[in-house]
Amino acid sequence: MDFASFDRRGYRTVDARSGYGEWAATYEDTVQDAMDLDLLDVVDVEWGGAVADLGCGTGRTGEWLRPRVDAIDGVDLTPEMLARARERGVYRSLREGDVAATGLESDAYDLAVCSLVDEHLADLRPLYAEAARLARTFVLVGFHPHFIMAAGLPTHYDAADGEAVAIETHVHLLSEHVAAAHSAGLALRDLRERLIDDTWLALKPKWARLRDHPVAFVFAWQRS
Repeated sequence: MDFASFDRRGYRTVDARSGYGEWAATYEDTVQDAMDLDLLDVVDVEWGGAVADLGCGTGRTGEWLRPRVDAIDGVDLTPEMLARARERGVYRSLREGDVAATGLESDAYDLAVCSLVDEHLADLRPLYAEAARLARTFVLVGFHPHFIMAAGLPTHYDAADGEAVAIETHVHLLSEHVAAAHSAGLALRDLRERLIDDTWLALKPKWARLRDHPVAFVFAWQRS
């Protein structure tokens, strides 16, 4: 679905590589664990073995994964984000690349993980196909499409001059994820949805009007 139908801000919009390249220095001042890591804590997955971190960014997910798995290889489109991830020292390898065409070895991973990336993809099917090529289990965390539509808020950051800049955003219904997963031969293992609750409102008080709306989700898929 075209996000323009829901956009309430009208920010200047840039592509993901450009936006995250500029945002890298302050990214972790903005992103909260409630957005993604809290969902990884509750999803029904057996953590362990080798993991492909698709769209690894600054390595937040990798740092969460490190005590739970044996090895992590990260892929990200943005050199500036990869530089931040490299500083953490938790990855076996890091490479610049597209989450839908990583260049990683087929069937080399127990799990593939992708967090807060899907809204930047026009088509989900290549991502799901790549995850199924790499791993037996695929875990994907994203902002809930209901939240994106209800809030009318694209992923955005403040540029060096203070301008609010949006990163290209797409709306994918949960049914789109199901269709993409099935086309890649993946079957649903678990789905959890996070609501805007007191914890969220302590972080984002301006979202009070959205209390009890779904804000994020996590899928766990397995090869069928």
